[in-house]
Amino acid sequence: MDDVERVEVTEVVIPFRDIDMNGRMRTSASIEHAEMAIGHFWRYRPPLEDEPIFAPLKIECRFYEPIHLDDKLRLTVRVDKIGGKSVGFNVVFDRGNRTAAEIDFIWGATDRETGDPVPLPEDIRDWLYQYLP
Repeated sequence: MDDVERVEVTEVVIPFRDIDMNGRMRTSASIEHAEMAIGHFWRYRPPLEDEPIFAPLKIECRFYEPIHLDDKLRLTVRVDKIGGKSVGFNVVFDRGNRTAAEIDFIWGATDRETGDPVPLPEDIRDWLYQYLP
């Protein structure tokens, strides 16, 4: 794989701990890797005081090919949609020139004290727009 220096791209090599008894990557490990990729991407958002808490509201997985031990994957985070109080991410797992899996997340913004849904801050919304396809 070539070196990547884009905030929306993360590369991983699948460790033994992520493999199930059939020699394939566990679904939960796939979600963990996707969350790690989003976490890497999310670190580059604009700093805000009183930022809401963001938590997953929905996760959907699509597996096209089995992923195995020592597979080298490139995970690309795409902003899929920007709502009033939520943001959608699509994380694509590429192995070489083939897509092995995709995981979609919907993150909701909530108030730190009450846990009630709140609008996405404008600075974050503006930052996210540059990653829409």
